[in-house]
Amino acid sequence: VQLVESGGGLVQAGGSLRLSCAASGLTVSNYAMAWFRQGPGKEREFVGVITWSGGRTYYADSVKGRATISRDNAKNAVYLQTNSLKPEDTAVYYCAGSPASKGGSYSDPLRYDYWGQGTQVTVSS
Repeated sequence: VQLVESGGGLVQAGGSLRLSCAASGLTVSNYAMAWFRQGPGKEREFVGVITWSGGRTYYADSVKGRATISRDNAKNAVYLQTNSLKPEDTAVYYCAGSPASKGGSYSDPLRYDYWGQGTQVTVSS
């Protein structure tokens, strides 16, 4: 299994970014696919998830209303669109996959078996 994130970079506050996560070795529609982030000196933080069933999405309060997670089954990829970026959004963003059969909270990193290498997002003020 391989998850490869892309789309990170440097953006000014108020701007937008769309991160991509290309999956191989798993089918994203059969997994809960989440985004986490880890800022400098901080613990890994849940950003949001898209479920395997119906493609429902859930978001952390810190990004709710600014972030949208979507999925392209044909491309076997998931995306994180974030608008109105703030300096506190600066972090390495990770894509993660959890099998449908696995329980636990969507916001718990331990739920996820597969992780990408991360992509850096830097928001300048």
